[in-house]
Amino acid sequence: MYNINVAVLFGGCSEEHTVSIKSAMELAANIDTKKYQPFYIGITKSGIWKLCEKPCLDWERYAKYSVVFSPGRNTHGLLIQKDAGYETQLIDVVFPMIHGKFGEDGSIQGLLELSGIPYVGCDIQSSVICMDKSLAYTTVKNAGIEVPDFQIIQDGDSLETERFGFPLFVKPARSGSSFGVNKVDKAEDLCVAINEAKQYDRKVLIEQAVSGSEVGCAVLGTGMDLIVGEIDQIRLKHGFFKIHQEAQPEKGSENATIQVPADLPAEVRKRIQETAKKIYQTLGCRGLARIDLFLREDGQIVLNEVNTMPGFTSYSRYPRMMTATGFTLSELIDRLIELALRR
Repeated sequence: MYNINVAVLFGGCSEEHTVSIKSAMELAANIDTKKYQPFYIGITKSGIWKLCEKPCLDWERYAKYSVVFSPGRNTHGLLIQKDAGYETQLIDVVFPMIHGKFGEDGSIQGLLELSGIPYVGCDIQSSVICMDKSLAYTTVKNAGIEVPDFQIIQDGDSLETERFGFPLFVKPARSGSSFGVNKVDKAEDLCVAINEAKQYDRKVLIEQAVSGSEVGCAVLGTGMDLIVGEIDQIRLKHGFFKIHQEAQPEKGSENATIQVPADLPAEVRKRIQETAKKIYQTLGCRGLARIDLFLREDGQIVLNEVNTMPGFTSYSRYPRMMTATGFTLSELIDRLIELALRR
């Protein structure tokens, strides 16, 4: 029986490098090797692509060959550098398990579109829009969905302080996993927070804090044929949710707990799921995305952010929401690859 050749990309140049490795490790432990032949391609923090046996935290020690995707559609696969030159390896589909910059921002998607190789997840346009929180907010707001009041700060811009009340959130506009994010309670702390956010992106988002609880919805599918996972709910003891920056996130968060399914009335969970589907369709997402939302005390649902390649780690929210509906992780991986091949 012919196995489907799947190239799994992980690592990458963003601040979410380690999160990506952990996601790929979960994928490697759960992919059906009777059906798929995986090829694991690690990308170093400096951007070097290497073929390796399996993803692990010290994968670079075991990577032997440099590898690239051929941009020529006649090759439809990998060029593996060996002593005698390049060896070609046919690839049927790519699973770009890379989070953040150069993974969720349309970069990898553009390369794969040139190569003509099907891939899991959103296309170039939806990846670009969702990665930039200001573009996502503007697009979703025009569709009649509530978003936080926000302003973008770039070099030379001044903050319109009269628009906002404290607390505020200061975020890199194009980053993930809460890197460079700070909650600001008073005006004298704004400059420090803005400068920290600029370490991750020259485009900084100033956002009015939304009073309410954080909820999320996993979405799977394309067009009108969508499956949604169980709603989750984040309960904070203090600060804000940033589990990927914890010392040992596998053991949980110091300041937050996540409940799946959320302890909310069925009608409220249904409204959250329907809102998540509308956001997903409005932004042109396909394959998968995790839609993070705020549920205000008055029942209003407000967009927080959209993750087009959410984490697949042992502690990640997307797989937990989907497994709560009855999917195993192997089934979820299989469905995502099937969706990629179908298009």
